[in-house]
Amino acid sequence: MTSLQDRSRAAVWHPCTQMARLADVPPLPIARGAGPWLFDSDGRRYFDANSSWWVNLFGHSDRALHDAIKAQLDTLPHVMLAGCTHEPAVRLAERLSARTGGALGHAFFGSDGASAVEIALKQSFHAWKNRGLPGKREFVCLKHGYHGETLGALSVTDVQVFRDAYDPLLMRAHIVASPDARLGNEAEALAAMRTLLAGRHASIACVIVEPLVQGAAGMVMHSPAYLKGLRELTREFGVHLIADEIAVGCGRTGSFFAWEQTQADWPDFMLLSKGITGGTLPLSLVLTTDDVFAAFWSEDVTRGFLHSHSYTGNPLACAAANAVLDRFDAGQLDDNRAQAARLTRAFAPLASRVAHLRQRGMILAFDVPDAPPRFAERFHLAARAHELLIRPIGNTVYLMPPYLIDDTAAAFLAGAVTQTLDDVLNDVPA
Repeated sequence: MTSLQDRSRAAVWHPCTQMARLADVPPLPIARGAGPWLFDSDGRRYFDANSSWWVNLFGHSDRALHDAIKAQLDTLPHVMLAGCTHEPAVRLAERLSARTGGALGHAFFGSDGASAVEIALKQSFHAWKNRGLPGKREFVCLKHGYHGETLGALSVTDVQVFRDAYDPLLMRAHIVASPDARLGNEAEALAAMRTLLAGRHASIACVIVEPLVQGAAGMVMHSPAYLKGLRELTREFGVHLIADEIAVGCGRTGSFFAWEQTQADWPDFMLLSKGITGGTLPLSLVLTTDDVFAAFWSEDVTRGFLHSHSYTGNPLACAAANAVLDRFDAGQLDDNRAQAARLTRAFAPLASRVAHLRQRGMILAFDVPDAPPRFAERFHLAARAHELLIRPIGNTVYLMPPYLIDDTAAAFLAGAVTQTLDDVLNDVPA
């Protein structure tokens, strides 16, 4: 029988993949998952160090999440959210609002991170239009920022490998210097933002930012103080602020929302996806303020937000998300702080061998100077021999593991990453 890898190469167009490379980088044929481990069809195991693209919070086959989904499956798998409602969606919206102290009291449901970005961009423009300011239609994003790969989301993304092929199709966003703790440039980044907003605020609808960590840029980190300064600037110049917490929300940075660490006013929009269902089902949410919501309140249908998809607010996904919030209500953030400390200790010896070893909560990264060609691909392949599933970004190796890090797991990860680094730098075949 033809192998699953061969069948996949022939029939499945893999995401974020140059298909011509699959002969050299064959996809792992995963048969099952349990806890932090994935098992291939031959029984070999791999620690899911990147949480399957940052979605899997509590490990694979988590019983509580599965029980919540199964219970919902027996009562109401789906109903359209236009003209109907249901308990899982209402409860989820209420609970997320409560986590913002009611500041973000209105939840719009999407399917994935890129759709959440599209929704927020449309809502920002439409809110200004409804308030008699249709000229506020420009968007601002940060250099090297990433917000998704649909055309609107890609318009506010500055990662060239994703953007360049489609550049003729995209809206023209303003791209402003991004803060980078490695460069110590937060003051300069805020100054650049001030200059832009001072000159263009009459035409700018919103600024979009990844709070604390720019993921696809290579886990570029900045301080809460930068975000507080950004919030003050958007207030001063009357533009919306969108906090894209798709990757960094749900406890990844040490607080449920990364924004909480700013101790500043809440943004006008908060975006969640990825971890909100614990790696079980696709779901995204756009949380927004009374002020934005009120801009659409009218008997005139054309002033409403006429956006939808068939599975908006799917009850199964909402049930999973409520089970995720149950875990945080039970003290998950305290557990995460202890787990983050274990990662810090385990990886400390690597600091002398790599550049910019850095960490924010359960996100840990380092850079490899003078990395060899195709470093990310070679590291990914070499790691498989050490029971590790990991995908570096350029010459940045990062971990965003499930929240299952005891001392044994931390030591395993540090050892496997170190051995893989040795193999790649010493040119040991995968």
